[in-house]
Amino acid sequence: MISELQNLLQSRRQTLAFAESCTGGLVSATLTQHPGVSSFYLGSVISYSNELKKNILHVSESLLRTVGAVSSPVALEMARGLKTLTGADWTVSITGIAGPAGGTKDKPVGTVYFAVCGPGFEMSQRKLFPGNRQQIQETAMKHSFELLTKSLKGEPWT
Repeated sequence: MISELQNLLQSRRQTLAFAESCTGGLVSATLTQHPGVSSFYLGSVISYSNELKKNILHVSESLLRTVGAVSSPVALEMARGLKTLTGADWTVSITGIAGPAGGTKDKPVGTVYFAVCGPGFEMSQRKLFPGNRQQIQETAMKHSFELLTKSLKGEPWT
């Protein structure tokens, strides 16, 4: 999956950055295990707290207060803010509830929101993943790579 992303981004001479919340740096750690990613990967902002979401990614405090950090609007603002911060061609954000605590009836453990912003492209998605904390984080990471690959290829999200 990463080699396909690498090929797509390198062939276009485009760059990538991630805004990670519930994955806590797992995306960055996984990407940087692969040789050559420095040609397109700028890095990740691990904005685990709402304060960092506000102060670094410029997510509005009122949005965090009204819809919560785990939401589609916040995921989009995270990706947009990261685009402004880094100048990356493509940005991806991940925000969710990995558990074991923190879930609610409306947002149970395993709820994860993704957003991808690229040239002329913005989209977000909500997913509910089963499993323990580590499984949810790993599944969210892999899914973010899938969404980005589909976005780069112009394929619909599922």
